[in-house]
Amino acid sequence: FVCLPVKQKKMLRSLLQRGAVTTNHVILRSICSTSMANSRFEYVKSYEHADILQKNCWIVIRIDGKGFHKFCDVHNFLKPNDERGLNLMNLAAVHVLQEFNEIVLAYGQSDEYSFIFRRDTSVYNRRRDKLISYVGSLFTSAYIFNWRTIFQDTLELKYPPVFDSRAVLYPTDQNLRDYMSWRQADVHINNLYNTSFWNLVASGLTNAEAEERLRGTLSSDKNEILFKEFNINYNNVPVMFRKGTTLMRKKIKLTNDKKLSLIVPIFEDMIDDAFWTRHPEILSGKSDSTDCYELGDNKEHVLIRYQIEKHNKRRPGAEVSL
Repeated sequence: FVCLPVKQKKMLRSLLQRGAVTTNHVILRSICSTSMANSRFEYVKSYEHADILQKNCWIVIRIDGKGFHKFCDVHNFLKPNDERGLNLMNLAAVHVLQEFNEIVLAYGQSDEYSFIFRRDTSVYNRRRDKLISYVGSLFTSAYIFNWRTIFQDTLELKYPPVFDSRAVLYPTDQNLRDYMSWRQADVHINNLYNTSFWNLVASGLTNAEAEERLRGTLSSDKNEILFKEFNINYNNVPVMFRKGTTLMRKKIKLTNDKKLSLIVPIFEDMIDDAFWTRHPEILSGKSDSTDCYELGDNKEHVLIRYQIEKHNKRRPGAEVSL
């Protein structure tokens, strides 16, 4: 046994005790040769490099759809926003949060999602490759897995979507807040433009003509076009389209007065201080266990229904309701 590593010694000892092998020279020589060969080739592992993300920084993993304009066209997604498509993104994000307790907040809009890991997280030893590959692949597989949950039999998945993934570090709380503000401001700019653009196209303009009509316009100009020409008050456009979707864990009060932790969709302005005051657990990492979040109109939201249904299936006889 001298030439064998500890694991192989234990394996061979177990086989000998069961009489599965005999201690003849051929068997031992074979195992020793394999062990030596493995050791000879293991040097290639020295070429691997573990990129460890700096400690005491917020980790943001952002996924983005690749070639999603084509994907949306092929699947006939509604323009400028398809609520079903956005909720499929949200549902895929819920799966990621359920897998990682270290994620304190997720934010999605259009074909992107940002996942914010606690600044003190040690998940996967903060290895960049592990985090971006796991989050990216989990999100993609969850998107495909839940396609029929959202679209039922009304729309067939023509081909699988692709999402890339990246990791960015933010050393201060203010840096993180500015990042979230940047992404939410992007929603407003893009959605106001797209809402104006696709209404102009629907009115008979070509894509090129609509682009030319909007060239150089300010937000106030686009609001005026929507209101005067299409009788659309932009403030009445669904809030998910205007502000994106924030996902957080919250305790919800059930009909039996018990509490259940759910990942809830929140549609609020993250640029103002009020958001961070209402949700202090994001930055502090601590939440008041006595407080329950009021879902309001979101009690019937697809994300809430999905989680309640899954919870009840796992616990037959102990079903819950809101």
